Amino acid sequence: MRLAARSRWLLVAAGAVVVALVVVLVVVLRGGGGLPSSAPLPLRAAGEVALPGDDSRFDYASLDAERGLLFVAHLGAGEVIEVDIHAHRVVRTIPNLSQVHGVLVVPALHRVFATATGANRMVALDEDTGAVVAQAATGEYPDGLAYDPRRGAIWTTNESGGSETVIDAASGAVRGTVMLGGEVGNVVYDPANDRMLVDVQGRDDLAVIDPASLAVEKRVPLPGCDHDHGLALDTTDRLGFVACDGNATLLTVDLTGWQVTGTAPVGEDPDVLAYDQAARRLYVAAESGPVTVLDLHGRTLDVAGAGHLADGAHVVAVDPATHHSFYPVPAGADGRPALLEQAPVG
Repeated sequence: MRLAARSRWLLVAAGAVVVALVVVLVVVLRGGGGLPSSAPLPLRAAGEVALPGDDSRFDYASLDAERGLLFVAHLGAGEVIEVDIHAHRVVRTIPNLSQVHGVLVVPALHRVFATATGANRMVALDEDTGAVVAQAATGEYPDGLAYDPRRGAIWTTNESGGSETVIDAASGAVRGTVMLGGEVGNVVYDPANDRMLVDVQGRDDLAVIDPASLAVEKRVPLPGCDHDHGLALDTTDRLGFVACDGNATLLTVDLTGWQVTGTAPVGEDPDVLAYDQAARRLYVAAESGPVTVLDLHGRTLDVAGAGHLADGAHVVAVDPATHHSFYPVPAGADGRPALLEQAPVG
């Protein structure tokens, strides 16, 4: 072999070794197989309900726990599916909700609120009949929803519009708009502080808003977060959980001192969060397929396990009574759309 050719061969071989080492390192750091932990999911299959429609994308889900009614946004089909999780059957399908993303049931009002993203509208539905009872214009690309019970107001997150639209839950009248200076993620109501919290994913911070004046009171920096999208609260322990879909990281935020107090790895591109307050357990469903389960010990979240539940299992809702979790997916056991029910183990 000539010297020049040998040198080139050595360089190629050395490059291959470096690439292999990087791949191994990534797998080790991610817990193997792209998962944030090598521990298996602490869940077992508890049931499956066939869902109507095609295998297009599902989005958010919201549960009326007392009545056992789960409302699922079937984004690709432009409809909301109502499922009785006690009877394990579909109650009805509510059509003509263009590109429906967010869905939120408010049992006290017997209403279901949905964001018809394709029409830039919020649509209010009667929980008992599925009939449309009110509509309101929103900002650009409405996504998640939250309810402020003190003021009877629905908040819609307008993702690309960088704003929140505040709507009277009874009449559907728009009360105001809050501009947040960047693309926004999810919104939640914090009853202890009587404040709205919003992921501002275009700025990697958390906005704290006075719902009475609609003024942004505080910006909480989120160091270590790339594109904060998912958001859930532990109202008892005064903690916020923020999912950063740009770097597969889950942050814990102290809602008293407004500081990030912990980080944990989750599946790539985390989307929907569901928190079981009584069990102190957080479910993180990711676009890439993995579901990560984290348990709160003291004030620290630890990964209990992770696993690939099903393709498209990026949506999760949890029943606080049974501690079962629910995942609408494009393909269940028979290859058709299904709602997967999982029970905790251990």
